[in-house]
Amino acid sequence: MKRSKRYNAMVENFNKQELFDVAGAVKKAKELGTAKFDETIEMHIRLGVDGRHADQQVRGAIVLPHGTGKSKKVLVFAKGPKAEEAKAAGADYVGAEDMADKIQKENWFDFDAVVATPDMMGVVGRLGKVLGPKGLMPNPKSGTVTMDVEKALADIKAGKVEYRLDKSNIIHVIVGKKSFTDEQLADNANAMIQAIAKAKPAAAKGQYFRSVTVASTMGAGVKVNTAQLG
Repeated sequence: MKRSKRYNAMVENFNKQELFDVAGAVKKAKELGTAKFDETIEMHIRLGVDGRHADQQVRGAIVLPHGTGKSKKVLVFAKGPKAEEAKAAGADYVGAEDMADKIQKENWFDFDAVVATPDMMGVVGRLGKVLGPKGLMPNPKSGTVTMDVEKALADIKAGKVEYRLDKSNIIHVIVGKKSFTDEQLADNANAMIQAIAKAKPAAAKGQYFRSVTVASTMGAGVKVNTAQLG
C-alpha cells in the first residue's frame, strides 16, 4: 500500500515495537492519525483462547462511558405494542416479515444494529446467513434479543459496542473518534478491556491478553503492554 508523505513523516521516528500503557497507546494512536477527516480509533485484541470451542467463546456488549462518536441506525423486529414502543423510543426502522423480505429481496442494509423481541426470532432466524457475517444478528448475550426494547435502543444510541471473537481469536472494536480527548479515549479503551477481562472463559488457559493494538483508521498500530493487563 502506497503511503502519503504525511503518514511516512509521522511514523518515521515511531518504534512500532515500543509498548505503552492503555492511556499512552490511545494518545500515540491519535498522534499517528494523519487523515484530514475525523478518524475512528480502534482496538484489536488477540486473546489466548480457541473460539472453535463453545466453552472458550468470548462475546458480549458494553456501553462505552463516552460513546463511539457515531450515531447508529437501529432496526427493530417487533409487532403490536412492542413495535409501538420501539417507534416511541426512537427506532429508525420497525417491522417484522416486511423488513425480513426487504433485506432478503432488496439486499437492504441501511442500519447499524438490529434488536428483536424473542417472539420474532423465528422471522429473524432465516436472516442468519446475511446478518451473521456482518455482525448484525441479534443475540440475547448482547442484549439485542429482549422484551425491553426501550432499554436496548437507549443503550445502542448511547454508544453500546458489541464484541466477539473472529476466526483468528481477535476482537476488533471501536473505542471512539480522533476528536475525542485523550482522557475520553482512555476511559473507553479501559472500559472495553475490563469488560473483555470479565468475560474470560473458565476454560481459557495461560496468558489471556496475547496482544492489544490501538490504531486510527489510517494510522499505524500502537502496541499495549499486555503484561499490565493481567
